[in-house]
Amino acid sequence: MDFNLRYYAQLFQHCNTKNSINQVKQIHLFLLKKGILNSVITIGNRLLQVYAKCSNMKDAAKVFEEMPQRNCFSWNTLLEGFIKSGNVDKASELFNSMPYKNEFSWNVVISGCAKSGDLHLARMLFNQMPEKNGIAWNSMIHGYARHGYPTEALNLFKDMSLGKRDPFVLATIFGACTDMMAIDCGYANLGKMDDARRLFHHIGNPCVVVWNSLISGCVTNDQPMEGLILFNIMRYKGLTPDCSTFASILSACSSIAILEYGKQLHNHALKVGVSKDVIVGCSLIDMYSKCGNPYDSCELFNELELHDTVLLNSMINVYCNCGRMQEAKQIFDNIHYKTLISWNSMLAGFSQNGCPHSAIHLFCEMNKLEVRIDKFSLASVISCCASITALNFGEQIFARATVIGLETDLIVSTSLIDFYCKCGFISMGRKLFDRMVKSDVVCWNSMLTGYATNGKGIEVLDLFASMRHAGVQPNDVTFTVVLSASSHCGLIEEARKWFYLMKSDYNIEPGYEHYACMVDLLARFGCLEEAAALLKQMPVKADVTMWSSVLRGCVVHGNKNLGKEVSEIMIHLDPENSSAYVHLSGIFASSGDWEGSVLIRDMMKTKRAEKIPGISW
Repeated sequence: MDFNLRYYAQLFQHCNTKNSINQVKQIHLFLLKKGILNSVITIGNRLLQVYAKCSNMKDAAKVFEEMPQRNCFSWNTLLEGFIKSGNVDKASELFNSMPYKNEFSWNVVISGCAKSGDLHLARMLFNQMPEKNGIAWNSMIHGYARHGYPTEALNLFKDMSLGKRDPFVLATIFGACTDMMAIDCGYANLGKMDDARRLFHHIGNPCVVVWNSLISGCVTNDQPMEGLILFNIMRYKGLTPDCSTFASILSACSSIAILEYGKQLHNHALKVGVSKDVIVGCSLIDMYSKCGNPYDSCELFNELELHDTVLLNSMINVYCNCGRMQEAKQIFDNIHYKTLISWNSMLAGFSQNGCPHSAIHLFCEMNKLEVRIDKFSLASVISCCASITALNFGEQIFARATVIGLETDLIVSTSLIDFYCKCGFISMGRKLFDRMVKSDVVCWNSMLTGYATNGKGIEVLDLFASMRHAGVQPNDVTFTVVLSASSHCGLIEEARKWFYLMKSDYNIEPGYEHYACMVDLLARFGCLEEAAALLKQMPVKADVTMWSSVLRGCVVHGNKNLGKEVSEIMIHLDPENSSAYVHLSGIFASSGDWEGSVLIRDMMKTKRAEKIPGISW
């Protein structure tokens, strides 16, 4: 049969998803057999382009290497493929080796670096670009604005010639202004979102891009409800939302956990036809996960045809939050070009799901592959060393942190304090604590917890005094540690004082842990009526565990009447709980009321509340 180049070129046009890869490989093999691939550069370029569109960069790179002739289109296609697959390092390496670069080459690599957040490299390439066009300017400005550098975006905008300022650049700058909670670009006193809205209302018939900027500004500046209202107004005015609109508005739903509205947005995205977009898909997955429906996130992920590294990283987090570590590891292993976020997500997942050995093994693999390590990588693996008291390996990690200059970082230092305290070396933990810049409550809590878990109650209270003197505001965790330490030291007046002061002076509502500490302390020291009254005034109903602390106090201190009342409360809460019957029977027996004791035992048998026997081995 005659070989029809046009037919196969057209056939390639329909092969643009991962599902088409088998068909592409069949055509690839046919072209090789016919000897056409290496003789017609156009066909080679089309094949290279198809592999890149299908996100199969391994085969794309192989086709590129085997091409006897390459033109600028060949280089640009591979360059664009690496950028879209998230492998900025490979793209940068390829760009530097290109014999000839045209405007497209510069635009692709600058845009890719800016989108990935590598703004230093993007700016360096931008400065080297022979003639800067509107796309390059917009990519840099957009990159700075999106990654939290609005001032740099505005400064670059001021350097941009008027002729290159198209509506998209202006919309990006508008977004930068809203991100800065400002409208008057570049001035010291920048105003707030009210000013941004004022300017928005002065724009006649704003396009979708401008609407997106204001909605995004509301969401970024913790005004999600305002963003939702704007979205509804935008739809009422007949504008069709795009991928950026859905990404922002789904983020608003995530922040306030409105699942039903999120589902409605999902349906709307399906109608508009953007639900399969990678950015929208990633936002939907994040929304379902943060609204407490991680299994919907997993189901949605399986429906998506295209996956980029950002989406796959999100799914690692979702699976880790569900405790489905096997699926998380499978996704991680299947990412061809892993970013540091990929590694850190997997490390954190192992650490949080009680897999310290797997986390340590993964960290060693990172080290072997010379993957860049940051403070989050170190904090996760140090936490794992602490959980299994792996002193030697933990100190090796400490040494590595010192080598790369992160040993004084707040997150790393806090993790090291926790590590040394859990390994029993409190003095080492305190030495690190004294050396560090104590800028927030987390590091103080870490040292306080270290003292508390090692039974150093007095040291906890002394350090708490130093914390207040330093002007650091305690939080609910701080008070849990302080009350626990007071309880273990028997400092009942100290505990009372801080329990009531935490609300009156620090505006912190006591939670379950705080009530549990107080009730346990009061019951042990015979303040049984006060303990029972405290449980009755709790904002939530006290459970059997908390009442059992009072009942044990009644047994120890021989308070028969209160013990009977507490037992009845416990039996009402949990009729099959044997401890209430056993303790009440003991109270009657210790006061000489043997008939009452027998009666309680008979009642226990009637209710079939069997005492679980102790086991010794």
